[in-house]
Amino acid sequence: MRKRGSYRPRGREEEPYKVNRKIRAREVRVVGDNVKVDIYSIDEALKMAEEQNLDLVEISPKADPPVCKIIDYSKFKYEQKKKQKEIKAKAQKTVIKEIRFGPNTDDHDFNFKLNHAKKFLKDGAKLKVYVHFVGRTIVFKDRGELLLLRFASELEEYGKVEQMPKMEGKRMNLYMAPKATAK
Repeated sequence: MRKRGSYRPRGREEEPYKVNRKIRAREVRVVGDNVKVDIYSIDEALKMAEEQNLDLVEISPKADPPVCKIIDYSKFKYEQKKKQKEIKAKAQKTVIKEIRFGPNTDDHDFNFKLNHAKKFLKDGAKLKVYVHFVGRTIVFKDRGELLLLRFASELEEYGKVEQMPKMEGKRMNLYMAPKATAK
């Protein structure tokens, strides 16, 4: 059984701000362009908004009294969406690159993968370096650990170790992050 008043139509998200007649406060602090910032009754504030052919939008409902702004609501929503997009675009995306070794990896392969790792760390990506033990090679855990420690020491000037070699199932993992570069 559903609680009374909990119905929300599908596909529509609830408006984040109360607008015009949906504002329930008796008095509000009104801000906006061409408006004297002061506390008005809700009826006066709505009248002021109507005179300017704009909407009364409740910006800060938790304030005492609630803060409302006289603006064009659709334009306001567009601006908010734009800000959110901008914040999302500026957020740094973490890329994790994986490098796989076998316990019997030769020097040439090691150096080849080392050069790739240097490039990844320079580009700002994190590294997940692991030795994969297949079948009976699991008896060479010590070789795998030495390989990962050597790899980490070779990359010391490019990045720092986040997690030392650790066995997880048939893999021994080592995590590295790029060193912070001064901008």
